Amino acid sequence: MKKTILFSLLIVLTFITGCKSDKQLTDYVNPFLGTATLWEPEDLGYVRKMKARTWGAEVFPGASLPNAMVQLSPVTQFHSGSGYQYEDTVIYGFTHTNKGHWNLCHIPLLPVTGTVTPSDYCSHYNHDNESAHPGYYQVFLERYGVNAELTSTLRCAFHKYTFKPEDDKKLVADMTRSNNRVKEWGIQKVDDHTFSGFQDGEGKMYFYAVSNYKVKDIEQVKDDKHEVSVVDFDESKGKEPLELRIGFSFVSVENAKMNLEKEMLNKSFTQVRNDANTVWENLLSKINVTGGTEREKGIFYSCLYRSFLWPALRSDVNGDYTDVKGDVVNEGFRYYTDPSFWDDYRNKLVLLGMISPDVTTDVIKSITDKGEKRNGYMPTFFHGDHASVFVAGSYLRGLRDFDLKRAYNLLLKNAMVPGRGGRPYLDEYIEKGWIAEKDTTDVPTWDEYKAAVTKTVEYAYDDYATALLAKELGDKDNYKTLMERTNNYKNLFDPGTGFWRGRIDDGSWIADFDPYYPYYAYMYREANAWQSLFFAPHDPEGMIALYPSEEAVEQKLDSLFTEPWRGYEAHNMTGFIGNYCQGNQPDHSVPYTYYFIGKQEKSQAILDSIMGHYYDMGADKLAYSGMDDAGEMSSWYVFNAIGMYTYSPADPEYIICVPLFDKISFTLENNKTFSITKQKTGNGAGRKITGITYGGEKVDGWFISHDQLEKGKELVIYTE
Repeated sequence: MKKTILFSLLIVLTFITGCKSDKQLTDYVNPFLGTATLWEPEDLGYVRKMKARTWGAEVFPGASLPNAMVQLSPVTQFHSGSGYQYEDTVIYGFTHTNKGHWNLCHIPLLPVTGTVTPSDYCSHYNHDNESAHPGYYQVFLERYGVNAELTSTLRCAFHKYTFKPEDDKKLVADMTRSNNRVKEWGIQKVDDHTFSGFQDGEGKMYFYAVSNYKVKDIEQVKDDKHEVSVVDFDESKGKEPLELRIGFSFVSVENAKMNLEKEMLNKSFTQVRNDANTVWENLLSKINVTGGTEREKGIFYSCLYRSFLWPALRSDVNGDYTDVKGDVVNEGFRYYTDPSFWDDYRNKLVLLGMISPDVTTDVIKSITDKGEKRNGYMPTFFHGDHASVFVAGSYLRGLRDFDLKRAYNLLLKNAMVPGRGGRPYLDEYIEKGWIAEKDTTDVPTWDEYKAAVTKTVEYAYDDYATALLAKELGDKDNYKTLMERTNNYKNLFDPGTGFWRGRIDDGSWIADFDPYYPYYAYMYREANAWQSLFFAPHDPEGMIALYPSEEAVEQKLDSLFTEPWRGYEAHNMTGFIGNYCQGNQPDHSVPYTYYFIGKQEKSQAILDSIMGHYYDMGADKLAYSGMDDAGEMSSWYVFNAIGMYTYSPADPEYIICVPLFDKISFTLENNKTFSITKQKTGNGAGRKITGITYGGEKVDGWFISHDQLEKGKELVIYTE
C-alpha cells in the first residue's frame, strides 16, 4: 500500500478517535532526514564535475536506542558513509553497527527466497513501501516479496520478515563484507533454532541468533566474484513471519547469548518496538518546545534524536568488555566507543552531558581506560586533540562521577610530551608557538599536509581547556605554562591580509596564498582561509584586538558571508553563505563573532538563515547541508533553536541567541527544569536582543552560566 494511502487512513482514524492531541514527540522525528545527498548546483554551491557524489549528512535511518551497541539499518551501498543513501535503489542487507563515517556495518543479513547468486542477491525497494520511526524500520523487498521490519534493544536486534506463504524462507549472511576490511569471520548452526558467529572488522562482534523456524542448515555459496552464507529453514512455508532475535557482544558468543536472554528473548516484536519508542519519548521530552511551525518542530526533534546515537556502547549486561589490549575486563562501568572529537566537542558532547550525564561520565571513564592501557595519551581523533575540552566542559558543568586526576594526567601528557599517540607536531608547537607548513605551490585540494594553521589555533584552545583542569587540581606550574600557550593562536595571524595564514620553517608567510581556495590539509583542515577565521573561543576580545578596529572586524565578517564561493568542488564542503560553509564544522562558531563588536543582530540574521534553509535541503527535503559528523550538525541546530550555544564548550556557560520557538522547557540531569521564553517588544524582525533576564533579574552580557540554569528558573530573551 502506498504511503499516501496509509497517511490518509491515519488522518481519518485520528479524526474519528479524537486522539490528535496524543501526538508524541517521537512522531515528529524523521529518521530519513539527512539520508539524501545534495545534487543541485544551487544547493551545493557549485556545478558538479566529480563522478563521486558529494557527502550527505551520512546518517542511517534504521532502528537504535540512544548510544546503543546495536544500530540495525539497511545498506544500499557498502563503503558509502553510513551505508545508506536515499537515492539508491537496492538493499544488500541489514547491518548492526553504524556511525556514518564509512566504517562499521557489522554482520549484514538479508531475507531471500529461491536460489541465491552470491554476487547478485540484493533487492530493489521503493520509498513508497519504506518507513522509519525511532526504534523501528520497515521496507518491502521487491525481489523477494518480503516485508522486513526491524527493532532493537541496547545490545540486541529483532528481525521480522513476512514472506509470501508459498515461499521457503532463507537468509543471506554476507559475512565477508562490511564497511571495514573483514579480517576474520565465522558462522555455524548451534541447535534446531539457533545459529551463531562473529565478524572481525573494526572490532570483533559476536552474535547469537534464535529463530522461530527450525534451522535446517547453513551453506557456503560462492561464485567467481563473491561468497555468502545461506541459512536455510526447515518446513518454512506459511503465513507465520520469520522472526530472528539476535544478541550481540564484542566479548564472546556466550555473552551475546546472555545479552539476548536479558534484553529480548521472551519479548514480542511489538513489545520491543513499543519499549524503544518509550525510551526515545522519555529522552526527547527533556526538551519541550512551544510555538514554531510543524516543519520546525520536525527538524528540531529529528536533530535531537540524531544527537544521541554516538558514542556507542561496547560493554555487555554484566559489564564485560574487550579493552584496547584485547583483554576481557570488567571495571564496573559501561564501556563506549570514542566520541568523534574533532566534530562533536563543539556542541554535541555538551548536550550529551546535559541530558545523559551517566553516559557522559562512562564515556570519560572509557577514554581514560583506553589512554592508560594504550600509550599514556588520551585518545585523539582525526587530526585534533579535543578530549581536553570534553573533560573540562563536563567536569565544570558538575559531572564528577569519574576520576579527574587520572583523566588530567593523560591530557597533560597530550599537551606536554611529544610522541606517537599524542598531538602531531607537538615539538614544533612547543618550540615555536606554532606549527610550520611546507613551502610549496599549486597544492591540490585533497593532498595531505600538516593542516598547520588549524592545528595551531586548536591546540591553543586545547591548552586552555587543560589549563582549566590544572587550576581545579591546584597544578599551578602547568596552569601557568598552558595559559601562556593559549595565546599561540595569534602567532599565525597575518595583519596584512586579516587572515590566519601558514608560515614556513623560517617564519615567513606562505607566498602561494589564496583565501578562497579550499584544502583538505594544507594550512587548513577541510577549509579555506575564510572558513578558518575567528577561532579563539577562550579569548574573543583578544582575537578582535588583532584587527585595527571593530569596523575592520565587521567588514571582514560581512565579506565572509557575502563574498561568493568561487565554484571550487570539494565533496565535503557544501551549503554556503558567501564563503561561510555550514556543511562542515570548522566555522560553526564564527557567526557569533558579531556579538563582540556590538552587532548581535547580524549574527542572528545568519543563524536564522542557517536554521531556515540548511537542514531540509534538496529535491526530497531530506538533505543536510553537509555531514552530520556523529551528531555535531544536529546538535548545532538543537542549541540555536532553543536560544543558546556552546561558544566555548570548555567553559560552563552558553552564549544567548534568539530562540526559534516561543517557549522551551529543558530538564537537566539534576531533574531541575529551566525555561526559555522569547518576548518580542518592538516592530522589527525580532533579531535584535534588547534585554535578558533570568529569574526576573537582569543578565549582564551575552552569556548564561550552567550553574544558573541548574537553579531551574526562567530565562527571558527580549527582542525587537
